[in-house]
Amino acid sequence: MIELEDHDHSHCVSQMLGAAEKLCKERGLRLTDQRKAVLEVLCSSHVPASAYDILDRLNRVRKEKSETMLAPISIYRALEFLMEHGIIHRIESRNAYVACTHCIEGHRDVIIFLLCDDCGRAAEFQSESLSGLIDTIAATAHFTPNAPVLEIRGICSDCRGFVGAED
Repeated sequence: MIELEDHDHSHCVSQMLGAAEKLCKERGLRLTDQRKAVLEVLCSSHVPASAYDILDRLNRVRKEKSETMLAPISIYRALEFLMEHGIIHRIESRNAYVACTHCIEGHRDVIIFLLCDDCGRAAEFQSESLSGLIDTIAATAHFTPNAPVLEIRGICSDCRGFVGAED
């Protein structure tokens, strides 16, 4: 969640693209240039992006290069592929997407997103203890959770001014 002003997203982009390429190669999948471009947009910021935000950003670059503009359906198809294979997540409450920070090791536990209401950033965490609690609650209700995801809204430490700030 804490993102310093001088945070270099090029490391995030190269690390995630490498992880996605490895995952796709292991599974016999194609990470096309368009899918890579969508993933690159998502990795270049820790703020979730909507499909149309991604489309606008990619089309701005394509326009500068005098390339054909992309249609929304092509972005949605890329997003669907990336979600299906655990490379990105959809933030339901914002109808937006973020790159998965755990795509190499996979998700064994409940996924928790801390979403800052001020700056819009999202931080992803996993919790084994919370997974156990959810499994217990679900079993009591004779319910089988498919993909437990929690979205917690609040204010990050950067927006509050400093780590450990009191309200």
